[in-house]
Amino acid sequence: MSEYVDLLIVDNDLALDPSNQPRLIDDRACIAQDIAHMIRDSGLLVTLVAERDRLRQRDCIQQMELLVEADERLVPGTARITQLEPGQYLVTAKTLKFGLIEVSL
Repeated sequence: MSEYVDLLIVDNDLALDPSNQPRLIDDRACIAQDIAHMIRDSGLLVTLVAERDRLRQRDCIQQMELLVEADERLVPGTARITQLEPGQYLVTAKTLKFGLIEVSL
């Protein structure tokens, strides 16, 4: 049995199965989705993308890492946010029970 269960959100909408019932996600995928929504809801990602000063960008990334670190399902000190290309970021962290998660922003 799964420890964490949530509704799957795709493109800001519920994902439905062929019988129009909401699709569920569990455990590691649930934690990754929660982290993506937490960052989006904080508004820090918009600030980061709009910021041109490298020092302020780094400060914003640090704030997002601290926000992710606050999730008690993650191993403290494992959250990292790296820039893949301008405007695209990868969040990695290790969960206590389910291994490594990756979230693209």
